[in-house]
Amino acid sequence: MKVVASIVAALLLVLGTASPHAQTTTRQLATVDALRRFPGYYHLKNVLVRGEFEQTGPRAQLKADERLIDVVLAEDVRTISGPVEARAQLIDVGRLERGDPRLAGYPPAVDPERWPRPGEELFLSVRMVASVEAPLSATIRSLALEPWRYENQTVTLVGQFRGRNLFGDLPGAPAKSRYDFVLRSGDASVWVTGLRPRGRGFELDVDARVDTGRWLVVTGIVRRERSLVTIEGARLETSAARTEPVSDEPAVPPPPPMPVDVVFSSPSPDETDVPTGSAVRIQFSRGLAPATVAAGFAVTYVGGPALTAADFRTSYDVATRSVEIRFINMLTPFRSIRIETRDTLKGFDGATVTPWTLTFGLGG
Repeated sequence: MKVVASIVAALLLVLGTASPHAQTTTRQLATVDALRRFPGYYHLKNVLVRGEFEQTGPRAQLKADERLIDVVLAEDVRTISGPVEARAQLIDVGRLERGDPRLAGYPPAVDPERWPRPGEELFLSVRMVASVEAPLSATIRSLALEPWRYENQTVTLVGQFRGRNLFGDLPGAPAKSRYDFVLRSGDASVWVTGLRPRGRGFELDVDARVDTGRWLVVTGIVRRERSLVTIEGARLETSAARTEPVSDEPAVPPPPPMPVDVVFSSPSPDETDVPTGSAVRIQFSRGLAPATVAAGFAVTYVGGPALTAADFRTSYDVATRSVEIRFINMLTPFRSIRIETRDTLKGFDGATVTPWTLTFGLGG
């Protein structure tokens, strides 16, 4: 019975300390420098970045601490002068495919014939901009957004112990010692180095999530280590738990589905002398919604009448993403046929089909 009681007590301890580190925040605070150094970590994440807008040729950019990053503004967003906070999503162009809807409005800076490699070309898709004032005091949030204001200064911070980055709060580690740990408050985090997280009446394990419910007061010197904000600790003590602010960051809407394109057809465009009894095969880049196929095509004689639904039938092969059009009656020799996609033809996920036309000439 004592063993069972011990197990139950241990479970209750874990459950009781789980809630303090349960985070619903979807936004991450970052600097332009960190975004450029860790693009794989921040790619497609909600970020909050401080800086000032600059216009370089046709591109708008956000500048902070002499670092620049391209921006694409949402339709209802405008640049404003002076220091700003930009709510955005980081896009690493090289991690997406050509034609991805999230790249709309962004002309690649590199050779258009060569797709950029991951990390080579970045931009912020900005959804909201607000003017900001200089912070009055050092907090974990102000350090995360503008660490250059406090570099080499001594600060005292209050935050939640997060172990050795056990929740992925930051994109990398300073690797100063085996006891480096993350201190977090709200949606902002910093590394603490040079201190073992223990003191009178407590000793925390940097690899144990069960210890991450504890709050600490840390005093130390602000450093920047390979684009990471760190506190070179001098002393620490425990603190009463604080109420974590709830993030007001709206969820990133899912990107619209990629459009569906025709990638192959037989006959090929402008082919001539096609047998009058031939079927037409059209292959698509992505799957179609089968229910939209039958009415998804218009067929006409060039300069002549349109064929009705009774003149041809369509079939769809899911495995090859191909539509076959077969004609009920023999087509008229030496005429030209035009086949067009209708806007009612849709991808399996509701995506639009890029308008497409095929014209070919019939033989005798």
